[in-house]
Amino acid sequence: MAATDLLQDKMQVAPLQLIVHESCRKLGDEVNAYLVESRKQLNHEYKSTPEYHDYERDTYMTSFVCPRFGTGEGKAELKESVRGKDVYILADVVNHSLTYRINQYENRMSPDDIYSDVKRIIAAIAGKAHRITVILPFLYESRQHKRFGRESLDCATALVELHGMGVDNIVTFDAHDPKVQNATPLYGFDNFTPPYQFIQALIHYEKDLIIDKDHLIVISPDEGALDRAVYFAGVLGVNTGMFYKRRDYSKVVNGKNPIVAHEFLGDDIDGKDVIIIDDMISSGGSMIDTAKQLKEMNAKRVFICCTFGLFTDGIAAFDKAYENCYFDKIIVTNLNYHDPEINSRPYFIEANLSRFLASIIDFLNHDAALSAVHTPTDKIRQILDKYNSRMDETDS
Repeated sequence: MAATDLLQDKMQVAPLQLIVHESCRKLGDEVNAYLVESRKQLNHEYKSTPEYHDYERDTYMTSFVCPRFGTGEGKAELKESVRGKDVYILADVVNHSLTYRINQYENRMSPDDIYSDVKRIIAAIAGKAHRITVILPFLYESRQHKRFGRESLDCATALVELHGMGVDNIVTFDAHDPKVQNATPLYGFDNFTPPYQFIQALIHYEKDLIIDKDHLIVISPDEGALDRAVYFAGVLGVNTGMFYKRRDYSKVVNGKNPIVAHEFLGDDIDGKDVIIIDDMISSGGSMIDTAKQLKEMNAKRVFICCTFGLFTDGIAAFDKAYENCYFDKIIVTNLNYHDPEINSRPYFIEANLSRFLASIIDFLNHDAALSAVHTPTDKIRQILDKYNSRMDETDS
């Protein structure tokens, strides 16, 4: 059954309105296009009813600006009314490509700047919307999610702040620690993962994978990603393994304890294809080290699947690692901004989640159950059966 079939005979709770921050313009345009197209196919039997008003439109985007003063201070201004609308604010807080002028200097927007723009937009709405949902594909400050000493709890603070401003739902992807939602237990928090898009992209580019326990294994690069690896391996019907990071807790370098070594726990890697799955590639040092160790353990091929490709130290280290045959492909999603140069690399694959995000927004706007979206196990099984049957036909 197609996802849109679940929305038949169910109307929107309020007219849909998208507010897409400049940090997320490309993704927002694609999401809007999918929504426009899908609404043309839905609920035609309601066309003569008042509920259908504003249901099928040429665009769901809201016109707005977030100008800056010479001091760097800013504001948000809506160019049209959102009174009574079901508003979805979309922003990519880790987009490092945006700039603004401050005292004659060009300043790059930080996650704090983009998050502040989100709050300004909410303030400009001024409680007039029917409902507000904030979509932060990369959850703001999600890496500062727990306290070890005299530290701030930035992610929890942000969630409390947003809900205090009138936000009803937070939507994010592959949160570094989903338990942070405990900071606001009475409000909506949806955390989605992209295993379906990962496997779809992988089998599209790799035509000779053998997906069984004898030929493939899924690896978690650390303890934090183990749940992702266990689910992914379970759906694929293969085994899983894990590296754990041995750190030097007597030192602090760049705000964290340096990694001394990666130790492996799991089945034999010899001759198998390996999928490493994690939520993000930051600088990439530990991911490259993990891939290198797997190749030294005689892994056949190494595929890296991460929801967010941040590449904070650039891609030169990945270029060198690829030349040294430490890994074969990197698959990341289009949920955050990537420097254009990486698109030309032979090892880079971008898994497109625009349709998936549009479907999430559609389901929320219809107040439909999200269980089918949260657990795409059946969809993964279907594409694997199709892929394996094709391989069987080729062998025969």
